[in-house]
Amino acid sequence: MIKVFVNGFGTIGKRIAAAVLKQDDMSLVGVAKKKPDFKACIANKFGIPLYVFSEKDIEVFEEKGIKVKGTIDDALKECDIVVDAAPKKVGMENKKIYEKFDRKAIFQGGEKASIADVSFTAQVNYRAALGKKYVRVVSCNTTALARIINEIMRIAKIKRIRGTLVRRAADPWEVKKGPINAIVPAFSVPSHHAKDVKTVLGDINISTYAVVVPTTIMHMHVLNVEFENNVNEGDIISSLEDARRIIITPSDMGLDSTATIMELARDLGRERNDMYEVVIFREGIKVIDKELWLSYAVHQEAIVVPENIDAIRAMFEVYKEPEKSIEKTDKSLGILRRL
Repeated sequence: MIKVFVNGFGTIGKRIAAAVLKQDDMSLVGVAKKKPDFKACIANKFGIPLYVFSEKDIEVFEEKGIKVKGTIDDALKECDIVVDAAPKKVGMENKKIYEKFDRKAIFQGGEKASIADVSFTAQVNYRAALGKKYVRVVSCNTTALARIINEIMRIAKIKRIRGTLVRRAADPWEVKKGPINAIVPAFSVPSHHAKDVKTVLGDINISTYAVVVPTTIMHMHVLNVEFENNVNEGDIISSLEDARRIIITPSDMGLDSTATIMELARDLGRERNDMYEVVIFREGIKVIDKELWLSYAVHQEAIVVPENIDAIRAMFEVYKEPEKSIEKTDKSLGILRRL
């Protein structure tokens, strides 16, 4: 059993902790919190051991009736690996603590690629993470781009990729972010996502542009791929249908927006209404001469969760090949191949 400690219990951390609890080859040492808020109470309610950053914090938490098992030093002595789910740009400071205890660590996409030995997406470069000490699971948007592009590259030689990312403004629970009534364009071209994709897929010709819109439930990507030769739309669809963690909406079934995709997650009975899969809109797949157009939805709260689980297995070389880990993770989380 791989003993996992999750440092952070926010949007991503709580989902990773829940996913670890579903694995038969992992155990959850606990989670870390900085503030004695409702999320800490939830950890207590579900019997998840809670750790804080100092002895003084223990008193603060317990004064509010929140049970604490110990400090993160205690957790680091007990665990085999840390999944760092702290706010972005905090990871580098946290890494110093993990190094002190000689612990493997996984970081999230909000950190710079230089924090880790490899940037990771399970379907693309699982083998590159085998035995590594530090791995960075790329962001929700980069994960989606990597999954899609990796499958498209199997069909024909790509000349160039251009992507427009329509980004949610905040996660649903965040009340201090915006915009509320605006569309905010990017002023950096390409957006950082293009550079980040290259950390996983290598030197491909990709440029991305991002805008932020007043919604909280999902991101939307519009992707244009130009090939060196003519491609068949049916071949594209078949490849994407066969891929893991990608689903294509059936035609004329009413799944025509991010809102209906989230409603589907609710109807599937998913915990926290999560969609781990990239959801491609069937009606939006078009091949014109040597160009492919498609659009897809990305659930920013959940898409990277299975990647973190697979990264843990790769780092401990539980499976040398990605298929076995991905199959195991997908089964435990109820991830679909097709609708």
